[in-house]
Amino acid sequence: MKIKERFLDPFSDFGFKKLFGEEPNKDLLIDFLNELLKGRKQIKELTYSKNEHLGKTQEYRKAIFDLFCENENGEKFIIELQKVKQQYFKDRSIYYSTFPIQEQAPEGEYWNYQLKEVYTVGIMDFAFDDSHPGQFQHEVKLIETTTKEVFYDKLTFIYLEMPKFVKKETELATHYDKWLYLLKNLNQFREIPSILQERIFRKVFDIAEVSKLSEEDMKTYEASLKYKRDWKNALDTILEEGMQKGMEKGIEKGMEKGMEKGIQKGMEKGVEKGREEGREIRNREIAKNLKKSGVDLSVIAEATGLDIKEIEEI
Repeated sequence: MKIKERFLDPFSDFGFKKLFGEEPNKDLLIDFLNELLKGRKQIKELTYSKNEHLGKTQEYRKAIFDLFCENENGEKFIIELQKVKQQYFKDRSIYYSTFPIQEQAPEGEYWNYQLKEVYTVGIMDFAFDDSHPGQFQHEVKLIETTTKEVFYDKLTFIYLEMPKFVKKETELATHYDKWLYLLKNLNQFREIPSILQERIFRKVFDIAEVSKLSEEDMKTYEASLKYKRDWKNALDTILEEGMQKGMEKGIEKGMEKGMEKGIQKGMEKGVEKGREEGREIRNREIAKNLKKSGVDLSVIAEATGLDIKEIEEI
């Protein structure tokens, strides 16, 4: 695979972990998290922990985080990069957060249940279906529904819908803006923008320089890009094949309906009705294929115009 981009794609598994998941580069993650949590928390040190977490017994499922860290105060940080929309992404975030909570319980000792804070950060290359058009960042805590006040402040979920961050270079007002702009556009840059000349960003560009990768890292990165591109191509192919199959069935059924009328007027009405039925058949075929491939139901609904309830029954 010939890589044309000068800098790594941070939305590939390799690119993300190369920038933020290696010990020599943890100052990048510290700086990013401090900007994300500015005014509430100042992280001085981070320790990387194992990213694979098992349930208490073998029958329980395991969780594999992209990055899992602990700061100098013992507070936990899960950082997840999500490239593709997932139907139960919020559910998965909640499930993942239970591991660093449960793991705080000491074995065989008296414990008063005092917990350290847990943060889950989701950097998403897609947008939630139910979010406001102009909102790209979400911070979620347990709240009291009557007073709207925070009920428990040690569990925080932060989601970044990166496609909805649309600021241009001339609109970047804060250090945090610059981080988001860099993450979204890194692999598209041919030169380092003048506004990203700060030391911390120059280090990002230095690490992300594709030409500086070792032979082994280059192979890993190529495999990571191939996986990302193959998934996108597979999704596009399923959609295209579903549309073609639906169109063919729709036309065939429409012609049959029209021919049965025996007169021109009847044929016209029949063809029109057949077209409508054909569109429905086409959309159901598309929905069926996408559903088999595990595509989010809301995405299927948007692509076909079918109700989610109707899709569930297919």
